[in-house]
Amino acid sequence: MPKLRVLVTGATGQIGYMTFKRLLGQPDKYEVFGMDRKQSPSDRVPGKWSLELPEERFSIGDLSDYSAVSAAVEGIDVVAHLAADPEGDEWNSVLQNNIIGTYNVFEASRQTGVKRIVAASSIMVSDGHRQQEPYRAMMERRIGDIPSEIKIITPDTPAEPRGIYAASKVWSESLARVYSYAHGLSCICIRIGQVERDRPRPPQGADIYVSQRDIVQIIEKSITAPDDIRFDIFYGMSNNDYRWVEVVPLV
Repeated sequence: MPKLRVLVTGATGQIGYMTFKRLLGQPDKYEVFGMDRKQSPSDRVPGKWSLELPEERFSIGDLSDYSAVSAAVEGIDVVAHLAADPEGDEWNSVLQNNIIGTYNVFEASRQTGVKRIVAASSIMVSDGHRQQEPYRAMMERRIGDIPSEIKIITPDTPAEPRGIYAASKVWSESLARVYSYAHGLSCICIRIGQVERDRPRPPQGADIYVSQRDIVQIIEKSITAPDDIRFDIFYGMSNNDYRWVEVVPLV
């Protein structure tokens, strides 16, 4: 069986590097490549990590540069699109990285024959739900205020973003839907929770926690998911005790 050629955008970020490293450690299954604006680690990478990104497998480029993106995706089977401005504090950065950059990834992938894009979305697209009861009680671990039965939020529930970063992720999910149904790309979006190395910090965060191990496993399972998955959205979350979003297994 031929190796799967995978490009990881945002390869010097926390999730991007963990994904790159996991795939690189399976040379019998994957040929993995990375892309980012620089080869040094992002601010979110723990200081004790040593980024080992082979130069022959890494390209430096800005996602807002279509030609650089097109060159990076040439000959690739699956793109794990994990690059973004994660803060959303400054509109022009969100525009260049999360809007234009994501469009460039999808369009260049279409043009060069990429088969699948696994795109990082965010739990922040559902932040408005988390601010309402009973989900707020679950976030704050007010046990007595949590009813015995709650309505689980699924990807079919309308998004409730509360900032331009989250709004840009809703847009990327919509873009994935367009490229799946209009252009035949297989597109899987993952609404990534709060990534923590150890146990979550209660009370805030425990309901949306995802371990490093789990999120990388979710991304890899999305990369290798059956070909007949044309479009879907999943919550990238560990099975937390006060989880209020739907988690389904990827075969």
